[in-house]
Amino acid sequence: MKKIIIIGGGAGGFFAALRCKEVNPKASVTILEKGLHFLAKVSVSGGGRCNVTHNCHELSKLLQNYPRGAKFLREPLMRFMPADMIAWLQARGITVKAEEDGRMFPDTDDSQTIIDCFMDEAQRLGVKMLLKTAVQRVEPLPAGGFKIHTPLPTPFEADSVIIATGGAPKLSSLEWLQVLGLEVVAPVPSLFTFNLPKNPITELLGVSVPDARVRIVGTKLEQRGALLVTHWGLSGPAILKLSAWGAHDLACQNYSYQVAISWLPAYKEDELRAFLLAQKQDSKKQIGNQSFELPKRLWHFLLEKALISPLWHWHELKNQDLNRLVSLLCYDVYDAQGKTTYKEEFVTSGGVALSEVNPKTMECKKIPNLYFAGEVLDIDGVTGGFNFQSAWATGHLAGAEAAKKLG
Repeated sequence: MKKIIIIGGGAGGFFAALRCKEVNPKASVTILEKGLHFLAKVSVSGGGRCNVTHNCHELSKLLQNYPRGAKFLREPLMRFMPADMIAWLQARGITVKAEEDGRMFPDTDDSQTIIDCFMDEAQRLGVKMLLKTAVQRVEPLPAGGFKIHTPLPTPFEADSVIIATGGAPKLSSLEWLQVLGLEVVAPVPSLFTFNLPKNPITELLGVSVPDARVRIVGTKLEQRGALLVTHWGLSGPAILKLSAWGAHDLACQNYSYQVAISWLPAYKEDELRAFLLAQKQDSKKQIGNQSFELPKRLWHFLLEKALISPLWHWHELKNQDLNRLVSLLCYDVYDAQGKTTYKEEFVTSGGVALSEVNPKTMECKKIPNLYFAGEVLDIDGVTGGFNFQSAWATGHLAGAEAAKKLG
């Protein structure tokens, strides 16, 4: 009997295992997971609801959400798009819904729905699953096949191996892959929030702005979208996307940088100035009572920062006051120091260099019958279900190709 070992019981590894058995039911397929639970990241994704994919069905637009690996992903995603994942789940009795921002969740709003589906499918197909089995070394054999060394006294043997160990927190975690002669890109965090130590804006924790433009001063890195003020700094989709695209730049700066915010990006600076000048014609309204599209707490904070009393009437505003306010609304700068992982969704940039892998098969170019899937590769997406979609697509392809090649 042909044997396939999958190293890693996360999204990519589990999906690869299921696909192996679908394509080659006679193969022996075993998942080795070092942790206490399978599909751990699936469990915590989306606040426990599982952001299973994104409601984006055009390949070119989908690829724009991957700061690293977009070109490589073209082939796997062509073969397994979000619509394919939705259909796969529906065929197993699970329906999903799309939210306004495109994120997709099971109708139950419970990640356990996805986990139970995968576990039931694995048991139905006869996938073997082992927890608390950390792989120490993969040994390619001269005659073909592999020995997989773990703390157990007897190594596992396999005809094919699929590595799907997920993102690594540090380069030392990938040394066992470097021993195989593979090029590895040093991992750095992606999808993190910005820390603003002791900045007064953190007193506005919970304040959310639906549309803001944020950029890293001194770079071309810029994103636009919703922004959330937290007790440690800034979060929300705009910040998370900026952290993903700037992952390597911000790491090089040791996470000490300046963030510039345009609070009303729908207005150009001259348009905003003309708009505020028009407000000066109204002598009856207090400045603090008219916050435009901004939350009132944030508006008062910005007025105070611009040395303007919210009790003033608009006609009391002098030109220099108005100039300060316009400047602040268009270009409000904060010193950021450090980062915080977004909830429990740890995503890294880095991993096995994509030049080592054939994107049409997910097979290693140097070592036959060795495949890769998921975030162990130097692929990462922005928040919104894109990282799971790349895991499903690469796992689906790796599983199919490994199973077909074994006949």
